[in-house]
Amino acid sequence: MEYETVQGEEVPKIGLGTWRMHGEICRQAVATALEAGYRHVDTAQAYDNERQVGRAIAESPVAREDVFLTTKVWPGHVDRASIRSSVASSLAQLGVEYVDLLLIHWPNPIASTAEVMAGLNDCRDEGFTRHVGVSNFGADQLKTARAVSDAPIFTDQVQFHPYQPQRDLRAYCQAHDILLTAYSPLAHGGILRDDVLGELAVKYDKSPAQVALRWVVQQDGVVAIPKSASEAHLRENLDVFDFRLTATEMVRVERPSMLKTGASFLRSRLGV
Repeated sequence: MEYETVQGEEVPKIGLGTWRMHGEICRQAVATALEAGYRHVDTAQAYDNERQVGRAIAESPVAREDVFLTTKVWPGHVDRASIRSSVASSLAQLGVEYVDLLLIHWPNPIASTAEVMAGLNDCRDEGFTRHVGVSNFGADQLKTARAVSDAPIFTDQVQFHPYQPQRDLRAYCQAHDILLTAYSPLAHGGILRDDVLGELAVKYDKSPAQVALRWVVQQDGVVAIPKSASEAHLRENLDVFDFRLTATEMVRVERPSMLKTGASFLRSRLGV
């Protein structure tokens, strides 16, 4: 495993995302991931699986303090009291005393960013979380959050893959020692059909998914949280640290495309 160091904290380059995982499937996926070597797990209030994630961590021989655990506050919580109450509930669901990282899940246009960040800061001050951050914030929204937060913004968790490389946001995060956490790094499976990734997969004796993940984790200041419930895919996603793309190949892989991003998302929803 490789690590990214941000604000003095080491975070595993590859973690496990748990969006759309529920029940026993979620618990087993987290358990399998921990057994395979994952030490970074991401969940959210909106995922309705915090209890299963927490149970898997509790039942694992891996010590709680060795797992970098993230959860996210539903953006409908717009005031400090509501945020604190919801996070206390999340900790109870997870069965832990704290999370390592607490995020607001989406920017809410009718909420005060200052009030929301104050709520996250309250949770940090109370020991509910070690770090605070945001998710799905653009660069301008991130600037605002930084300006009104007493605590440093640790990460911005966003969709990030070869078709959506978040160039402006990535540069801003790198300039301000903020981690960029990449969700959907495989473009909802869209990269599996990509000719460039297929060509490089043959060269390196890897899969297109592994090449895409290598492209993500080879970026400075970026970590990835691909989702998988398959043991084979969980192990495959970790097996990306024994090769390195050239500078030319990194440029070839990165091809921003709103069309491909949207099409991949739609295909994932339709199951095709």
